[in-house]
Amino acid sequence: MLFRWDWLRPVLTAPVVPTLGPVHPHALTVDLFEATLVAAATERHFLPYDKDRRWGTEKQEAVLLDDVVHHPDHTLIPTLLTRGRGAVKVFAYGHRGDILDRAAELAVKLAAVHRAGTARVVRPLGPETPRPRGLRIQLQDFSVRHCPVSDGPVRRLDDWPALVRDTFSNFARIMASDGFVFLDRQMKAKGCGPVLVAVLEGNVVGAIGPMEIRPDPAGVAQLMPQYFAVHPKERGHGLGRHLWRAAMHWGQIHSAAYQLLQTEVGGASDHLCRTERLTTLGFVHTSVV
Repeated sequence: MLFRWDWLRPVLTAPVVPTLGPVHPHALTVDLFEATLVAAATERHFLPYDKDRRWGTEKQEAVLLDDVVHHPDHTLIPTLLTRGRGAVKVFAYGHRGDILDRAAELAVKLAAVHRAGTARVVRPLGPETPRPRGLRIQLQDFSVRHCPVSDGPVRRLDDWPALVRDTFSNFARIMASDGFVFLDRQMKAKGCGPVLVAVLEGNVVGAIGPMEIRPDPAGVAQLMPQYFAVHPKERGHGLGRHLWRAAMHWGQIHSAAYQLLQTEVGGASDHLCRTERLTTLGFVHTSVV
């Protein structure tokens, strides 16, 4: 199946591609959408620029090729996630009033067919959306502003003494819900880019990482998304901002062109990025049906 760009482009209100997530607007092409179909036809195939390649050898989400709905005024692209109990997601692109109902109907049907545990509708929305919910897509463009080094207690984890480094695993357990147990395991098993940490009284109390740069679909250097958290007892003292600025400084001096982030609308990270003047590219609202 081939997408018609004259049908698809007008309904792309936000730069979101199924199985890949947000992409830079310069990479948003019909070829990128069609690449997800090619990947789906090859079992467990990773696209070269897929951010998930950092964490595994097999892709766990693929487009359901035979169930794509592609019309002049709307496009529905279903995917199947095989992790856990499984999930069907239908990405709904279009302006018609019943787009969400159509997407929900398709999601429920395909979840039953594939015996998936959940059915979801993913709705990309433009940056002008009033009263948005869900995730905000934010762009840090390193070409338009200087990112100075942080003056806070932040260094690479490997640059701290061994006694301090040994406290990272305890911090990771406390911040398990933010993915740090997984990150700690990856760091010990196969290594990854550096992790920047904030330290108070000899203990890791905040972290952001791994810091890694990879080419995006257009070959442009992208600073990859990081895990980011501050210990609950140490919040409200500016450590998150120090970590963030240290990470952005690292990205800039290592020649990244940009970074894309997704932040929960109204959350602490969202507020931080807004005050740091990142550009909103749109929103992603996901609903369970």
